[in-house]
Amino acid sequence: MPSKYSLALSSNDLAIDLGTTNTSVYVQGKGIVLHEPSVIAISRNGGRDHKVLAVGNAAKQMIGRTPQKISAVRPIRDGVIADFEIVESMLRGFIALIDRRRGLVKPRVVMSIPTGITPVEKRAVRETALSAGAREVHLIEESLAAAMGAGLPFIEPTGSMIVDIGGGRTEVSVISLGGIVLSRSIRIGGDKMDEAILQYIKRKYNFLIGSSAAEAIKLAIGNAHPSASPQSFEIRGRDLVSGIPGTLTIDSSDVRGALSEEIGAIVEMVRVTLERTPPELSADLIERGIVLTGGGALLKDLNLLLVEATGLPVILAPDPFSTVILGCGKVLDDLDILRRIGYKPAPASA
Repeated sequence: MPSKYSLALSSNDLAIDLGTTNTSVYVQGKGIVLHEPSVIAISRNGGRDHKVLAVGNAAKQMIGRTPQKISAVRPIRDGVIADFEIVESMLRGFIALIDRRRGLVKPRVVMSIPTGITPVEKRAVRETALSAGAREVHLIEESLAAAMGAGLPFIEPTGSMIVDIGGGRTEVSVISLGGIVLSRSIRIGGDKMDEAILQYIKRKYNFLIGSSAAEAIKLAIGNAHPSASPQSFEIRGRDLVSGIPGTLTIDSSDVRGALSEEIGAIVEMVRVTLERTPPELSADLIERGIVLTGGGALLKDLNLLLVEATGLPVILAPDPFSTVILGCGKVLDDLDILRRIGYKPAPASA
């Protein structure tokens, strides 16, 4: 039976955004063809040996529901690979989802990486992609890819600020002349927000919910600014006093309180980055403002909070979920961009 992603592909080359929460794949000439959770379900055969049972959505549905011999895991944590062997298997699974015939010709791959990771981590990412079947791998920082995907003039001698809020981390970068002038990151993103909601409800209401329920609350009534209209949301979980499953209605003010520490840390990082930005580029930011990208940028009224904190215009990217993969896709479609921004791609054997 053909995969739902099967395509009559004119190119074998791929761009991959390997995120903490989701993985996206872009095919040259076709655009984004896959966006699935960064989850893999495996069964262990003893030691490090394992068999892949599912990847993506199918694997995510197994989280918290597997028997002892099966594990549904997220092998990328806080934006970096925690288990390279498992990530290699997950990448193979995603490539197979796109088209099972692709293995006949090894693809050239452009991959995003967190800004500021070490050379050892870069080499490990490249080797993981090569082991998963790539013939050539080009790496580009997520902030720069996000700037490209958001349509910012990243090559020009003008300053742009990107705030990229992903599943595992938030990066704030000032970009000019095809490079990152200044960058800061913290390991706070969508996952930490979900955990904060979960723990808040547990402490305040003695009610236990799962991470999926916490994410649902965040998406439904999460907000960052007190001016937001009150909303409520009913969730299912377990009462910790009686031990009996039940339901609980949560108010949007509860969610804002639960997220206050995480949102406060992101706002403070933006302020600190602005304070350290060279004055010439600061002048550009007064005109261009701050661009929000990443799934976490969709938190309601986060832009209003940042406007109050910085006094600058804050713009949500046209497609926050996809800015990084779209930027990687632009590089894949025109590898000369790498030369123009001063990159020196390593050979496949590196």
